[in-house]
Amino acid sequence: MSFLMEVMIGGLLAGVMYSMVAIGFVLIYKASGVFNFAQGSMVLFAALTYVGIVERNVRPALALVITLTVMLALAVVIERGILRHLVNRPATTLFMATLGLSFIIEGLAQMLWGAQVHGLDLGIDDKPIDFLGVGVSQFDLFASGTAAVLVLTLSLLFNRTRIGLSLRAVADDPLAAIAVGLDMKTLGSAVWAVAGFVGLVAGLLWGARVGVQFSLSLVVLKALPVLIIGGFSSIAGTVVGGLLVGSSEKLAEVYLGPYVGGGIENWFPYVLALLFLLVRPTGLFGEATIERL
Repeated sequence: MSFLMEVMIGGLLAGVMYSMVAIGFVLIYKASGVFNFAQGSMVLFAALTYVGIVERNVRPALALVITLTVMLALAVVIERGILRHLVNRPATTLFMATLGLSFIIEGLAQMLWGAQVHGLDLGIDDKPIDFLGVGVSQFDLFASGTAAVLVLTLSLLFNRTRIGLSLRAVADDPLAAIAVGLDMKTLGSAVWAVAGFVGLVAGLLWGARVGVQFSLSLVVLKALPVLIIGGFSSIAGTVVGGLLVGSSEKLAEVYLGPYVGGGIENWFPYVLALLFLLVRPTGLFGEATIERL
């Protein structure tokens, strides 16, 4: 039983890390209907920028402020320079635009900071502490707490504030939002700026966990099952989806892996996501799209 608890807790904490990246996708999709494939590259760019600045003997606190400023500026440039000119274009066009952006951002990161692997120390002790008889990493607990604060804050933003309700109105019907006087330009820049901030948080946590390297951008692939299971339009759904993905992949690796030769952890979440697409395409908390004929 203690081994099962250890596997479950390890999987749940890993799932929280996946949800950190998935939140960035949900923000953009919830506010504009755009699937931002460049979110993984933004996570990488944030981590590389922070490490690159710290390695030039800048104090971590100041480096964090500079990196946050850079990420906010990058997000606003993307929205104003590219996506603002693609409003009301087909979803495929918007997806291809963000896909191209992901390669541009990675190329920019390599040009500025190089392609070598960097270590990232956030000053958080990774020693395990006893939790229900199971050793749990202090870093994982910190990451979980950070994700919980982010989810709560963003949920309140979208459901309890004027700007959040305005963003939801824009996503539902851009033309109607314009007709009632909502400022599309300001709202678009605001949501991309928030996505840039989320990318910074996810980049720092993932960089401290696995190292700052270009494969960090591939964490976006693990966020896809999280989005499918939780729902593309639900911030809370990313956490639930992340917990399901993290726990199921660990349990599958331990209990099913020996029968199929191992390595099941890498692809089992996609099997789970495929089953959800067949049974519940909108995910657990996603909103079904209603179209008039």
